[in-house]
Amino acid sequence: MHGVLLDKLSGRPGFAEKRARLLELLRERSFQEREVTLSSGLKSNFYIDCKQVSFDAEGAALIGDLFHQLIEELAPTAVAVGGLTLGADPLATATSVLGFQAGVPRATFIVRKEPKGHGTNQWVESTKLAAGAPVVILEDVVTTGASTLRAIERSRLAGFTVLHAIGLVDRLEGGYEAVTAEAPLTTLFTKRDFLPES
Repeated sequence: MHGVLLDKLSGRPGFAEKRARLLELLRERSFQEREVTLSSGLKSNFYIDCKQVSFDAEGAALIGDLFHQLIEELAPTAVAVGGLTLGADPLATATSVLGFQAGVPRATFIVRKEPKGHGTNQWVESTKLAAGAPVVILEDVVTTGASTLRAIERSRLAGFTVLHAIGLVDRLEGGYEAVTAEAPLTTLFTKRDFLPES
């Protein structure tokens, strides 16, 4: 997350505390410092499985609240949130529910990895959204940016206007630069929140 934006949002009641608690959960349940081969084929000295937190009740509530606040700051006109299945599914649901509870309802949508095998053969599942609907793409972990870029591309092909992308963790491995060539990207955390010496 950009320092200026973080400072601004940290002044809101509860934002800094919720972000700190979410980081604590991610460190406890999602982060492992070990050699691993990522889905991109790249080798890394750490692994982070955000689903261990995004599928948890407390984790989902924290993510939904924090993402909702980010969207209100960065893309308040967005009418829907979504991204590539499966990582974005719990993020979108939590953000939609917390937004509704805050009086700002936003729909969700899911970008399939393959088109639906029957019927419309569509790539995106959503409620009926108007042509050009402004949306925000959600992501759990940004590595190369490939899944975020796929979600942006498919969302645009579905007729949506992508305002921003928001993620939980940027691994600082080139994904930020790749994504921001297509849309602004903000993440709550980066690799440095887990490995300060890196």
